[in-house]
Amino acid sequence: MNSVVEQMMGFYTDEHIDDSQKLREVMQKIALAGLYRGGFFSKAAFCGGTCLRLFHGLPRFSENMDFSLLEVNENFQIEDYFPSIIREFQALDIEVSLKRKEKSKEPAIESAFLKNDTSQFDIDISRVLKIKLEVDTQPPPGFLTESKVSLLPFSFMVRCYEIPYLYAEKMHALMYRSWRNRVKGRDWFDFEWYVRNNASLDFNHYKERVSQLSPQSEIPESIDEFKAGLRNRIDSIDYSLAKRDVAPFIADQSVLDIWSAEYFRELVELIRFQ
Repeated sequence: MNSVVEQMMGFYTDEHIDDSQKLREVMQKIALAGLYRGGFFSKAAFCGGTCLRLFHGLPRFSENMDFSLLEVNENFQIEDYFPSIIREFQALDIEVSLKRKEKSKEPAIESAFLKNDTSQFDIDISRVLKIKLEVDTQPPPGFLTESKVSLLPFSFMVRCYEIPYLYAEKMHALMYRSWRNRVKGRDWFDFEWYVRNNASLDFNHYKERVSQLSPQSEIPESIDEFKAGLRNRIDSIDYSLAKRDVAPFIADQSVLDIWSAEYFRELVELIRFQ
């Protein structure tokens, strides 16, 4: 194993964390380094749950990497950044492949899959790791960004959504994400994290996201209306399914014992807005 990769893996000391989770996160950090070297963050910002995990200490692992262009660019090509990502992995003696995912229902989203054969890491993981990278090429307006530092595999800066806009992004997903019979418990875990950490939700950006990304839905005119809709959503959730979804991504599953409609209704009253 490359010494830098070994150092990065060594940061995870909790014996309850699966090796595949550790390795996936190391790959995510290396991919960010490659994007940085390719100049990606002059045009785009990191967002989503993996951003919250890597730069704000969210205590759950995250699979995919979400990004947003700083301004609308329908001609953006994610393939332009494949060479810099691949070179970053090769510098650490890691062979990866990148493949662009053909657009389907969401023409504003550019997607690619990063794959690697985990056998070269001398870690006994039975499956090939795959990470999806998604870039929103037509982002809802009204967000701010900040630069966050990553120290490995070398020191570099990543442009990220500021917390109030990450929060708005998450609450839109929580309210309008359609998973048929599945419940995305990870969304509810993240919502709980934002409330616990006294984060502020940018309500205007939330409304922009509803307007652009969920045009068939009614935009809440007030915070009270937003809260009422959230309570309705809370009452519709099967919390056994929500716990099952998030459990593989956290070390201490006892934190889920309190989850119920009553509990999340209490959290609604603790939301801070900006």
